Amino acid sequence: MLAIDNVQHKTAAVLFGGIGGESAGLLKSQVEYGGKLYRFKLLCSIDSDPVANHNHDLITGEQTAVTMDLFERWQYVAWHGHEPPEDWREATSWDIWKAFKERVPWFLFLSPPCKGLSGLLPQKKSESDKYQALNYLTVSGLKLSLQACVDYGGGIPAVIQMENVPRITSRGKPLLRKIEKLLKSFGYEVSIRADHNLGEIGGLGQQRVRFLILARDPKQIPNVIYYPTPKPMRSIGDVIGNLPSPGDTEAGGPLHRLPRLQWKTWMRLALIPAGGDWRDLNKVDWQSLRVVHSPRAGAYEVADWSKPSRAVTSTAGFGRSNGVAAVSDPRVKISGDGKTNLLRVQSTENEAGCVTGAAGVNQGAACIADPKLTEKPGRHPAQYRVVGAEEVAPCVTGTRFGSGAIAISDPRVNTDLMPDSYGVQDWDDTAKTVRAANRIMQAAGSVSDPRVPNREGRYTDQFRMQSANNPAATVTGATDVQNGAQLIADPRIKSAPRADTMGVQAWHKPSKTVIGSADVHASAAAIADPRIPADNEQGTWVIIAQDGTWHRPLTTYELAMLQSFPTHLPDGRPFQLEGCSDAKAREYIGNAVPCGAAEQMGNVILAAAAEAEAGLTFELSWNPVWVMPQDERTISIVH
Repeated sequence: MLAIDNVQHKTAAVLFGGIGGESAGLLKSQVEYGGKLYRFKLLCSIDSDPVANHNHDLITGEQTAVTMDLFERWQYVAWHGHEPPEDWREATSWDIWKAFKERVPWFLFLSPPCKGLSGLLPQKKSESDKYQALNYLTVSGLKLSLQACVDYGGGIPAVIQMENVPRITSRGKPLLRKIEKLLKSFGYEVSIRADHNLGEIGGLGQQRVRFLILARDPKQIPNVIYYPTPKPMRSIGDVIGNLPSPGDTEAGGPLHRLPRLQWKTWMRLALIPAGGDWRDLNKVDWQSLRVVHSPRAGAYEVADWSKPSRAVTSTAGFGRSNGVAAVSDPRVKISGDGKTNLLRVQSTENEAGCVTGAAGVNQGAACIADPKLTEKPGRHPAQYRVVGAEEVAPCVTGTRFGSGAIAISDPRVNTDLMPDSYGVQDWDDTAKTVRAANRIMQAAGSVSDPRVPNREGRYTDQFRMQSANNPAATVTGATDVQNGAQLIADPRIKSAPRADTMGVQAWHKPSKTVIGSADVHASAAAIADPRIPADNEQGTWVIIAQDGTWHRPLTTYELAMLQSFPTHLPDGRPFQLEGCSDAKAREYIGNAVPCGAAEQMGNVILAAAAEAEAGLTFELSWNPVWVMPQDERTISIVH
């Protein structure tokens, strides 16, 4: 049986391809039209960075990356600050033609460096010779490519597309004029816009507004190129929800490591609300917050018989790990048809149960409530004893509470407060009924007065501590320290606490003797714990924020997924970049064109190619037009 080859390939070349976001998207683009399947065949991806080119081939699975410096000599000197080495030479149109495999690419894509055009770079620095040389790399590469196609191939690409940051329209106006003039000199119809949201085009989990130029050769494609249909945006959770847990480098690869941030940075992240940024730190009531340690769950856990168990770990053992080690087994019945004497405590005043051969109390061995134990010598009879108000008090001793000091259940404290006790009324609401018993502990006799914080100088003596060596402040009729009643630091009151009071012991030394009254007020009962990280100590900590979630940085692997890179490389490994640091990997990923957006843009370009081959130059469609044919009709006025 003969298989009919109905796949039509359109050649593509990429300048400044980086790690291959555009290339990977183009290779996934495909359109069915007229019984044929249209796809892209990648001729090359040119970039000056050999590490980026290595990872390009790693991601695409094809050996198509070409390392080539497209700087002209003056650009090289301006960017690097020195003359190039002796073995360096300017790229020529012949070099480009060889990289194109001596074929005119049907589609040419450019994603030139955007550092000099980005808003992250100060305006003054972007105007320097160094960054102007980088910006004009676009013109150099485009001119060489078109010259190579005309000189050696006798044609030009049917479609040319360029991607950059939106600020190019303000910082790169002279550059855009040169690019537009160059394209139109070769006969292209050009669309220049800076409002393309690649997130909507590719259905990504990020907003990514970019500047795009799309140029169409009307001789090869006389029909329109339609704009890609916008897709619903995905949330971050939709993208990373099914990925391996952060830090799982076995399943997520080496890029899935959590960044090691300073402790104070983790704290700040926990305090910033979801959707906020550093400016929200000014609104945090940090005085009333603290970090509380939560021990991991699972130790001594009794698993539910009817639910899936926790993971079985290598250190499984009751109380020794957080893996499953115990279960609530419903087959052992304590009542009903099961044994009735398991863990049974018998009274000394009743007959004993049947004596069996059981060896343990959990099997039926007998237990007894022995009243003789209360007469243990040395036991203080009043330890933690609460005496009723109607009883005679036991002997009063000099012991502290917990060692024999007595407590009383005082019936005079009535905790059944009437409604509105200690009530604070809202300034903007109508007041409740004023009654005779209008004290704060009996009624809603307080109000949240908004005027007080805005009146400077009011209540200046609140909780004011005065020195005995200075004149006193004005004596007022205030009766409470919170209203201005006088306070003084009285030097006549002296105290001589015993040694080790509020003592803090060193972590690396033996502890002092532990005494019966060991607390921070009576002994050295505190420790300088080095396990609490310093503000500038780097590490990975899980701090649960006030909204109950873990505010953490995205891993590099997760950033790549937001850029719609594949979860795994063609060789089966989790997505990863080789030969670069984690910071450099983030730079490569952030500079890349999202694969999903590149795929969708490639689809509409392939659809235009299919219609051009079929001779379809006009059709009715609701889709918006990206690049339409030039209207060459002559308009005449009829009188």
